[in-house]
Amino acid sequence: MFLPLYDSNKIAHIEFPFVNYGLLGVTVLVFLLQVAGGPEGLYQAHITYGMIPVVVTGSVDGPAAWLPDQTGLLTYMFLHADWLHILTNMLFLWVFGDNVEDAMGHARYLVFYLLCGVVSGLAHLWLNLESYGPLVGASGAVAGVIGAYLVLYPRVRVFVLNRLIITFPLALPAWAVLGAWIGMQLFYVAVGGEDGVAWWAHIGGVAAGALLVVVFKRREVPVWGG
Repeated sequence: MFLPLYDSNKIAHIEFPFVNYGLLGVTVLVFLLQVAGGPEGLYQAHITYGMIPVVVTGSVDGPAAWLPDQTGLLTYMFLHADWLHILTNMLFLWVFGDNVEDAMGHARYLVFYLLCGVVSGLAHLWLNLESYGPLVGASGAVAGVIGAYLVLYPRVRVFVLNRLIITFPLALPAWAVLGAWIGMQLFYVAVGGEDGVAWWAHIGGVAAGALLVVVFKRREVPVWGG
C-alpha cells in the first residue's frame, strides 16, 4: 500500500483550507478525549456515538435515550478505534482534503465531507442491517475526498512511500496512488475479508465523492485535470 506524504497541487481559490484543518483538529481532539477515558471510555464512546445498524433502523433502543436513533450516521465519522486508525485517515485527509476544499469552497466542502460520511455509513448499514457492532472512523468521509480528488486531479504528482521503498519518496500520478487504494478496497470486498474493516463503507464513500464532486465543485474547476 502506498502511504501519501504530500502532493504538488497548490491551492488556487482560497487563502487557507481552514475547514479541512478544522475537521482534522476536531477529529483528533475527539480521539484524545476518547483515549483519556481509557479502554472503558473508548468502548462507551463507540457504543454511544458509533453507527450501530440495529439502532439506526430503530430495531433496538440506543444506549442514550436523549439521542435520536440516526445521530450515529453523523457522529461515527469523528470516532476511531486506535492510533493507527486515526493517523492513517488523518494523513489522507491532510494530503488531499485541502485541494478538494479549494475546488469547492469552504461551506460546500464541509457539507460534501459530512454527506460522504453519511452515504458511507448507509452503504455499511444496507449490508449489515442486523448488526449490533458500532461502525466508527472517518474512513468513509475520507474515501469521499479520495474519490473527488481522483476525479479532479488524476495527473497531479503525489509523493509516497511504500513497504518496499522506504528511504525516499516516489512521485506518482494521483490516479496510480488513489487507484491502488480503491483497488485494494475492491479486492477485499471480492475475497470477503472479515477482519473488522468496513470495506463497503469505503467503497460507498469513494462512489459518493466521485459523483458529488461534480455538483459541489466550482464551475470553473474542470474534471479529470482539465
